[in-house]
Amino acid sequence: MKAYLDLLDHILQTGGDKGDRTGTGTRSVFGYQMRFDLSKGFPLLTTKKVHFRSIAIELLWFLKGDTNVKYLQEHQVSIWDEWATAKQCARFGRPEGELGPVYGHQWRNFGASQNADGSYKNDGFDQISWLINEIKNNPSSRRLIVSGWNPKEAGQVPLPPCHTLFQFFVQDGKLSCQLYQRSADVFFLFPHMNNSQYEVLAA
Repeated sequence: MKAYLDLLDHILQTGGDKGDRTGTGTRSVFGYQMRFDLSKGFPLLTTKKVHFRSIAIELLWFLKGDTNVKYLQEHQVSIWDEWATAKQCARFGRPEGELGPVYGHQWRNFGASQNADGSYKNDGFDQISWLINEIKNNPSSRRLIVSGWNPKEAGQVPLPPCHTLFQFFVQDGKLSCQLYQRSADVFFLFPHMNNSQYEVLAA
């Protein structure tokens, strides 16, 4: 909890004001790092209500390789609904609810080729299966990396990946995870989704 409050204070005290795509503006810092020792407990915030069920359902959705909000909606998770409207999806020539090459696609079908109708073939690289196999069979590797950022496809989705890359590290039988984010809504989304999901992956 203190680490998160320290981050908020750091942003308020040292951050710079910038414009953004929404016209709201942001107060930003670059490259801030936080570390959590999961052997001492799961660092879920206690000063605000965090909907852990949504965190878990969205993570399962990513791991399934799914890109349609139907699964989320069936499980009463609405966090992607504003990006999955008919108007948003039509911008990219997709039916309502279909988000295109977002996290699940990049994690499970990276670099896949497209069919004539714009849908994706299942011929891409499954980063999650590869990662699990490497951790089991080559735990000393320094290449245990999963990328959600595909420059070729970042402009083909309503919201490009915020948490862009994560890396695992194995030493003395213990697993560590490091996450890189290009952007984070620190007050709202960071404690709810971005931070907690990778703590679940590493736990």
